[in-house]
Amino acid sequence: MIRAALVAALAVWAGSAGAQAVNDYPTNARADYVFVCMATNGQTREMLEKCSCAIDQIASVLSYDDYVKAETVLAMRQVPGERSASFRNTGTNDMVANYHRAEAEAEILCF
Repeated sequence: MIRAALVAALAVWAGSAGAQAVNDYPTNARADYVFVCMATNGQTREMLEKCSCAIDQIASVLSYDDYVKAETVLAMRQVPGERSASFRNTGTNDMVANYHRAEAEAEILCF
């Protein structure tokens, strides 16, 4: 009896730890993503749900830290001149590729 309760408690704890990892994105970061997504795709209730699904899917694949790093690299690559040259090097390509894979997966699952 005690063993069954312990197993159940561990299952709940493991489930909440997994949910906590998925929810490491701050609310304002999720909202920013949804606002930009809706501005791009349409200001409808359907797009709200699809864009919310997309950021939730991205959050399940990338940690918030990896998401911020990839977003920063992508933003800096848009800046002309020498200042952004280090963001165009091959050292950041894997990070950006992971971000693009997460977005592609989210698009397939949510749109």
